[in-house]
Amino acid sequence: MEEKKQREIIIIDGIAPEAVAMIQAKYSRSPRSAKIHLEEVAKVGPEKFMASYYVGYGHKSIGDCGTTTICSENVSMLVAKAIQDWPLYSGQEASTRYLDMANQPVIDPLGTKESKEIQDEWMKFYRHVLDALVPSLKARFPLKEGEKETIYEKAIKARAFDIARGFLPAGATTYVAWHTNLRQAYDHMKEMRQHPLEEVRGVANEILSGLKAKYPSSFGYPEYPAEDEYIEKTMAQFAYFDDATIKDFSYEVRLDLEGLKKHQKILAERPPKTELHQRLREYGNIIFSFPLDFGSYRDLQRHRSAVQEMPLLSTSHGFYPWYLEQLTPELKKEALELLALQEKRIAKLKTSKEIKQYYVAMGYTVTVKITCPLPSAVYIAELRSGDAVHPTLRREAQRMGDAIKECVPNIAMHHDTSPGIWNIKRGLHDIVKK
Repeated sequence: MEEKKQREIIIIDGIAPEAVAMIQAKYSRSPRSAKIHLEEVAKVGPEKFMASYYVGYGHKSIGDCGTTTICSENVSMLVAKAIQDWPLYSGQEASTRYLDMANQPVIDPLGTKESKEIQDEWMKFYRHVLDALVPSLKARFPLKEGEKETIYEKAIKARAFDIARGFLPAGATTYVAWHTNLRQAYDHMKEMRQHPLEEVRGVANEILSGLKAKYPSSFGYPEYPAEDEYIEKTMAQFAYFDDATIKDFSYEVRLDLEGLKKHQKILAERPPKTELHQRLREYGNIIFSFPLDFGSYRDLQRHRSAVQEMPLLSTSHGFYPWYLEQLTPELKKEALELLALQEKRIAKLKTSKEIKQYYVAMGYTVTVKITCPLPSAVYIAELRSGDAVHPTLRREAQRMGDAIKECVPNIAMHHDTSPGIWNIKRGLHDIVKK
């Protein structure tokens, strides 16, 4: 008599990505327990299976079942954004809001006396602003009775980083981690290899080389020149976006409002900190457009639930006013003089608009266009309107929340509309040893 199969939950960790992929793939051809498949993997190894079925027979979905983590260190802010410009990106990046970037190397692709001078001036002023801001912020926001001094000190530094990061050039280096499956790693690198920036192309090729060396059975794809040529054309068109007509916040409603009426009850009764059901994506999108500083765009860009255009960083849209408003009168005067000088220097560089991005500070304004299904729009508006979010992004998130409330009848919105106030909660947002 055949033994009755019982329900069982098996959690698999701690084995190689290709082995994990093989175990899952074997379910499709052998309805036996993963425990049995684990034993088979231990005996045979996953390499032959992956070579035969994943690459050899084109079953790319098998590559979705094995994951790896790629860490790119001392790459420019522009490379970090290119890595994160992927719908299924998962990972983390060094935060300019919590870390002192003064000693980070700066990428200078032109390598000329003039280009180095621009980078050196930005970094010099970044250090100067940090040194001057800490005492001025303490005078502006003194320690209150009952507040813990160590938390207060961290909060003051975080506030200083929020302001000073506007003067960091995009060529400043950072650290970015990317956790991905094997299939997505290859597909994204195919695009990055055709990126307009040489540094991005170089990083993509290094990542691919490393993955091929570690997982040769999963990255042995044949290459097709016609495919590469086509991807190069699409990257030339979609790598960067710039729209001089975007001067203020606006939105375009492309929602099926009639269709949403049948869901009025769940829209109206949604409690705080609860996401809308993803099925509501079928009712269309809201397109938001607004100017924003590149520094804060970096946080917005990591929302993969929306379709975002990667903005071109330049000086043409001006320096975002918030950063200047936070400076002391003396610092503001110095900053305005520096900005005028640096803009002239950048304009004289004999290079492409894409390369000039390395020499532009992250406080400069970019044009943002973000297309959001309704669940995504609500999530972003509520999360990014919180009082711990950078003030420049928070303002736009509040506007997004107001717009959703205006255009979707009876929807419950829980975005934070309170004015920005000083508190030391930022000092608690740290990773520390217990």
